[in-house]
Amino acid sequence: MSDSENEELEVSIIIPVKDEEPNIAELVNQIESALAPRAYEMLIIDDGSRDGTVSAAEQMRKSLSTNSVLRIIRLKRNWGKSTAMAIGFKAARAPVCITMDGDLQDDPADIDAFLEKIAAGDDLVCGWRSTRRDGVGKRLPSLIYNKISRRALRTQLHDMNCGFKAYDTRLATSLNLYGDMHRYVPVLAAMRGARISEVKVNHRPRLHGDSKYGMRRLGRGIFDLITVTFLLSFLDRPLHLFGRIGLLFSITGIICGGYLVGLKYMTGATIGDRPLLLLAVLLITMGVQIFMLGLLGEALVYRSREERSLDLLGVEV
Repeated sequence: MSDSENEELEVSIIIPVKDEEPNIAELVNQIESALAPRAYEMLIIDDGSRDGTVSAAEQMRKSLSTNSVLRIIRLKRNWGKSTAMAIGFKAARAPVCITMDGDLQDDPADIDAFLEKIAAGDDLVCGWRSTRRDGVGKRLPSLIYNKISRRALRTQLHDMNCGFKAYDTRLATSLNLYGDMHRYVPVLAAMRGARISEVKVNHRPRLHGDSKYGMRRLGRGIFDLITVTFLLSFLDRPLHLFGRIGLLFSITGIICGGYLVGLKYMTGATIGDRPLLLLAVLLITMGVQIFMLGLLGEALVYRSREERSLDLLGVEV
């Protein structure tokens, strides 16, 4: 595709899939019907499927009027949704990206609502599945996850984990996605100053295949939540975290040591063989080391900010 054709594209639809062979044909047809008047591209990112997902996608590409509308990127093994999305963002050629799942639960008819929000100036538009069409095994962990996330991350979004989202492509390519960080895209975007909104979407029941998520992901999500909370609060000021911990340890050690010194001078008691003395020394030493770790973190942050791209921090108007 030439540069001029790239400029004409309005939107790149990014679809990470794994073992979705029964859904591919219908999904491609629905997207084609929903976006027929627009210039768009579909990117199917196959995340290590072991069924005929890629073959089904290739068959659909042959049936389309223009082969370049449907692009297929096959990963050599299962890397996870975050990596698949990051690869899709990097490969996208349109100024707007939309991510959606390949299980037919996201309705392509909602794409226009996302594009209207992006056209109005939003950088990220999140889907809100106000009526979930899933079993309790998916709804319950999602409910718990959303409640904890809203409280811990200070966000008002109703549905943090909905995969149906629209992005300014510049923002999307700047996100550092790894592990299960796709769950926290709104937080990562907010850290970059993105303008974020939400739209209700039509969530449909799954007809074919099995869900890749459930209660087993809740534990992993909690650890990721701790990671993102740290990044949100202390990424650019690590001394605020390590300094507090270091001071707490040191002050506790000083109090213990002061108690022993007072005990010796007031009562003449021997303190050299007391475990409390060893604890006081240990706490003070650990406190100083943790505080210095915070200073080292500040130095690393300073150096990284010198090299960090500032393109997304401001826009000429």
